[in-house]
Amino acid sequence: MAGVLRAERVWVETFTGLSMTRFGRLLRTVRDRGGNGTLRGRPWSLPLPERVLVVAVYYRTNLTMRQLGPLFGISSSTVCRVIQKLGPLLALEPVVRPADAADRLWIVDGTLVPVRDRQVGSSSRNYRFSANVQVIVDADTRLVIAASRPVPGTTADAHAWRNSGLAEHCRGVTVLADGAYLNCGMITPHRKRPRRPLLPGEEADNAAHRTVRARVEHVIGRMKNYKILRDCRQHGDGLHHAVQAVAQMHNLALAS
Repeated sequence: MAGVLRAERVWVETFTGLSMTRFGRLLRTVRDRGGNGTLRGRPWSLPLPERVLVVAVYYRTNLTMRQLGPLFGISSSTVCRVIQKLGPLLALEPVVRPADAADRLWIVDGTLVPVRDRQVGSSSRNYRFSANVQVIVDADTRLVIAASRPVPGTTADAHAWRNSGLAEHCRGVTVLADGAYLNCGMITPHRKRPRRPLLPGEEADNAAHRTVRARVEHVIGRMKNYKILRDCRQHGDGLHHAVQAVAQMHNLALAS
């Protein structure tokens, strides 16, 4: 029995990036959101923990459904149904405005996610069909606060931000961003004036700004350890569900 438990732990930690305890939290979240359904009709060929594991492994490794099927002893069509059913239930918890909002510092940045769905992405500056996703991160905890729905990769970050609806979650919170978010109500770096260098104080401000803002890039880099965000084959809302699920699993991996 101990050997079986050890094997399960290695499987979960290796293929999901989560410890058994944190995977258990993810499982409880899915169960509380109705992941088991009504338990009527034809039963699933896998219990709920293994179905959640299928989805987590899919997002982490981006294996095809034909590759995942034999790993779990099910058909590729069953893998597809499991992902479509449980993927939305792994989404990030809704943002709640913190009580100490005035003392918090959040950072926002956009990232390009390569997609196969031509209705979601567009040919962008990374020379691939990509979608632009806006991500808000807490500067202190490095937890993902919220992520927007994807827009075509040619969309400017400022425009994507204004249309994302995420600004409502940031009321009363200081938000840091790069120079692409000018006039969006955030703290951005000082810009050079024509034919005039930055003042010494402005250069120091920009250096401090870069140091803090780098945290959101580190978080996005960790999120992209989940290979689904390096080449998403999902269509429709598939990318949105993947981003939300990856953000949730990233937060669980950092949680104490």
